[in-house]
Amino acid sequence: MITVHHLNNSRSQRVLWLLEELGLPYEIKHYQRDAKTMLAPPELRQIHPLGKSPVLTDGALVVAESGAITEYLVDRYGAGKGLAPERGTPERLRYTYWLHYAEGSAMSPLLLKLVFDKIETTPMPFFVKPVAKAISANVKKAFITPQITSHLNYLEAEIGKTTWFAGADFSAADIQLSFVVEAAAARGGLNASRPGLMGFLQRIHARPAYQRALARGGEYALAA
Repeated sequence: MITVHHLNNSRSQRVLWLLEELGLPYEIKHYQRDAKTMLAPPELRQIHPLGKSPVLTDGALVVAESGAITEYLVDRYGAGKGLAPERGTPERLRYTYWLHYAEGSAMSPLLLKLVFDKIETTPMPFFVKPVAKAISANVKKAFITPQITSHLNYLEAEIGKTTWFAGADFSAADIQLSFVVEAAAARGGLNASRPGLMGFLQRIHARPAYQRALARGGEYALAA
């Protein structure tokens, strides 16, 4: 039996969605973030040494990292499901690229923004706070915000070329990119000025498998 070790409000929501698209039976073991640190609980280290989510177990096999989990599930269980383009096609190359781009490039500036935003709101001595806020603001202005803008411009241009990121058909690459686009809408400045990406969000949120994954996964603020 496949088990998803699922952390609330995390990337593991994508794994639930993929499993629903594949029509596979699975179980969920729920984990809650620490209310103060927002970090995963130490119990996840019993499944994988890094204690991160998502982690998937399939029998005795343990698979971590969203991209690796996606490739494993599609390769093992995705025959005939249409979630990956045919090998050797231009669409397959785009599919592979987007699978790795999502975490390898796009998420980094969004994560940095989350960290630096947190610095600005974290309680600290009054004489330190202006300095910390100034440093944070400068880093965001000089590096983080331009990087996010560059990635959003790139994604907007690419989704404008095709219906879905890998081509005309929906694929697991769209599932992998969903967290990036949702995070950008929540805290990265994505809005109606980029209609292609907003349309992408509307299309993925309307998919029945996405809705089923939300119902099973529980709290997931980025869906809003």
